[in-house]
Amino acid sequence: MKVRDICEILNQLAPGELAYSWDKTGLQTGDPDSEANRVLVALTVDAKTLEAAKRSKAQMIAAHHPLIWRPLESLRRDDPNAELCLALAEAGIACYVAHTNLDVVPGGVSHRLAAVLGLCDVRPLFQAAHAAQVKLVTFVPASYLEALRTAVCGAGAGRIGDYTCCTFTTPGTGTFKPGQASDPFSGRKGKLNEEPELRFETLVPKARLGSVLQAMIAAHPYEEPAYDIVMLDNPDPVIALGARGVLDAALSLGEFAGHVRARLRAGHVRVIGNLKRKVRHVAVIGGSGGGDLERIPDDVDVAVTGDVKYHDGLDAKRRRLAVVDAGHEVTERPIVPVLANYLRKQCSGVRVDTFNEPDLFKVVTK
Repeated sequence: MKVRDICEILNQLAPGELAYSWDKTGLQTGDPDSEANRVLVALTVDAKTLEAAKRSKAQMIAAHHPLIWRPLESLRRDDPNAELCLALAEAGIACYVAHTNLDVVPGGVSHRLAAVLGLCDVRPLFQAAHAAQVKLVTFVPASYLEALRTAVCGAGAGRIGDYTCCTFTTPGTGTFKPGQASDPFSGRKGKLNEEPELRFETLVPKARLGSVLQAMIAAHPYEEPAYDIVMLDNPDPVIALGARGVLDAALSLGEFAGHVRARLRAGHVRVIGNLKRKVRHVAVIGGSGGGDLERIPDDVDVAVTGDVKYHDGLDAKRRRLAVVDAGHEVTERPIVPVLANYLRKQCSGVRVDTFNEPDLFKVVTK
């Protein structure tokens, strides 16, 4: 496979269009047309990740954290980040990043964190306002309706909450006059034809519109299918930052903090709140969620995230929101095997390895 093939497969999981506007995602180094039959999946790209990639003979790294965050003003060996980019280029190793787009998709960073913590009834926490939807409208003979619906919904259209294949059809009559160079599905060249058709419409996440259009055109019997794309104001309800769920049974905050530490294999956790207080309703934000604590609904007992600043913690305490800060990297690390397993399933013949980087922060107890 080529690097561009792996990029497209990863983009199907977490479309780059779903990343926040300030984010840096996609292919950050490498040749899209080079071979990528060995891929290393990691949370962060640094010198140790590069060493691991070389050991595994990987031609590509798929990571969560951006390699290039701020624009490089020069390519000097005495700049550590520029040196890393140069070393990747010299080794012929491409680097692809799925960052906030992987945070907001179903099954992404926070959903995986919720699964590791054993939460039930998991649902979105904060709807991502930038995740636009469009309405796709096309016109199709009744005999091709089912094939068309199967194709576009299989490509990501027609989802409303927990419902799939949500579409609407109305009957009507289409007219067309085929030209002499045309190859019409029905009707006669040079003559105005009338065709019984169904108006077919469905919702499409804007980030998946390209794939849905390809599927629609491939399944449509017409040589030149007519279609409309209608912009909408309502965001996609399943694209969200964070997740929330419930524990099977209430635990004391102290017990829950120990549960989080054990499940995430964290060196330590920081806790805000009364350790004896019972908690059951849990919000999770993988990575850096300290700045979002003020938005968490009042019916949540405890939030699990990383990078909680002092004043954000004070505000949470005043609201009686318990907090377990397990650290940025620890709350994101569970997504690495998910990405690796996804690539193994989608890329037959590609060897996929993972790199479990050492903790950035060390715990000193003496």
